[in-house]
Amino acid sequence: MAARLGTGRGLRRSLDADGEALLEATAVLARIIPNGSLEQIIYRVDALHWLEDGGVPVVNSPRAIERCVDKFYTSAILQDAGLPTPETRVCERPEDAAAAFRELGDVIVKPLFGSMGLGMVRVADPETAFRVFRALEAIRAVYYLQRTIEHGGRDVRAFVVGDRVLGAIERSAPGWRTNVSRGASARAIELPAEWADYALRAARAVGADYAGVDLISALDGTVHVIEVNAIPGWQGLQEATGLDVAGAIVDQLVGEEPVGGGGGGGGGG
Repeated sequence: MAARLGTGRGLRRSLDADGEALLEATAVLARIIPNGSLEQIIYRVDALHWLEDGGVPVVNSPRAIERCVDKFYTSAILQDAGLPTPETRVCERPEDAAAAFRELGDVIVKPLFGSMGLGMVRVADPETAFRVFRALEAIRAVYYLQRTIEHGGRDVRAFVVGDRVLGAIERSAPGWRTNVSRGASARAIELPAEWADYALRAARAVGADYAGVDLISALDGTVHVIEVNAIPGWQGLQEATGLDVAGAIVDQLVGEEPVGGGGGGGGGG
């Protein structure tokens, strides 16, 4: 992207991306925040804020994207919204991470920023924990530890568009990772009413116009909201259900007032 700013000499403000004048767009559908330096990522998200502040509808809103890209922030928002979430510890020092591991036991260590299951590791013994935490210390990472939920190799992705669950799939894999991008299989399911309510509340809490909401049913039957993705992929969902996901998102974009907006909903190919 390239921005032009300033006053005088007949200058006109502009924000272009590969020749497209974004400030003149009818709407902007944000489908990816590419990898980059901290400065690059902040610039890109702030550019979306500028567009939205200038009256260009942005879906999902940059506020929703910010809420969902950070797993700590997402978890905090989901908890404050009264949704069931796994026991989680987030800290900055390796000794605090080690203490959290001793308390929780078997945990999934996740990168604070990340998707598609990349960078996650399951830690169940002290020696592995020591090595993982020291490796993360070397890159000055934030430690995000979530108690492992035994789920039989299955979870659910509910796809929310506006105020409805467009569709849902059950993802299955031999191990604990159930991302379709990592080889899990997917089948269409009818979402129970309670699960659909959780998905809608989760998307509303982060202010997302559309979202992929991940839910897990533990072996004891309890349900947890794991994650909300504000820039979700939908290839697996579309292949399993035959739904026109892109069409539904565009219909939401052009037919209704976005649910997120600049302030969000209160509370995330």
